[in-house]
Amino acid sequence: MFLREFSAWMLRYRRTWRSTIVVSVANPLLFLLAIGAGLGRLVSPESLDGMSYLEFFAPGMLAAAAMQNAYIESAFRVNSALRRERGYVVAAATPLEPRDIMAGHLLFMAFRVASSALAFAVVMVAFGASRSPLVVLTVPAALLTGMAFATPLAAWAVTVERFATLNTIFRFVLMPMYLLSGTFFTLDALPEWLRPVAYVLPLWHGVDLCRTLSLGTATPVASLIHVAYLTALAGGGVAAALVTYRRHLHF
Repeated sequence: MFLREFSAWMLRYRRTWRSTIVVSVANPLLFLLAIGAGLGRLVSPESLDGMSYLEFFAPGMLAAAAMQNAYIESAFRVNSALRRERGYVVAAATPLEPRDIMAGHLLFMAFRVASSALAFAVVMVAFGASRSPLVVLTVPAALLTGMAFATPLAAWAVTVERFATLNTIFRFVLMPMYLLSGTFFTLDALPEWLRPVAYVLPLWHGVDLCRTLSLGTATPVASLIHVAYLTALAGGGVAAALVTYRRHLHF
């Protein structure tokens, strides 16, 4: 049944897929040109263990972009589907159960995060910002990173009554993660007391997983820890969403 909800989201996506593809390619292109290739020239490779800043920055930004795309697709889309566009209300009036509505939308979120991650990875490889064939695994790694944010955000967003409240999470939670998760600089640049905080942030796990895969320095143990941590968050978000969707989609 959840595939019906997924199909409904894909039908809406048909109206905008051309523009989203352009944005999915243009965004990483601009980021890598401006920051990776531009500002990165000012960063000495010696300060990054011999890698260029572009090689350091690109996979980290891939994970961060997955987080941001997941935030947009979950927080804003979910809340809008319930309280503004009322797509959830229409779906709830059909034989679909709340869990079907949730699962179908989460599947669409995964599609959007994965397609954007694939576009980013292609641009990254075109720029020569990877060193290993394992770069192909950065796409599922970015997808897992995105879903670790998307599922708990969806569980929360369906309970939010004021649309403006959604910006609070971005300003005070997601934005600081950009700075504290090793996206733009190594964690060595942080004060010692702040580093343990960075190591528990989900974005750091996504950034480090994507970066080590891209550079070919990934180890089985570290990669397994990252995957387990992100999977636990995504799974916990699904469990929470089952509860919140059931409460808010029974009319």
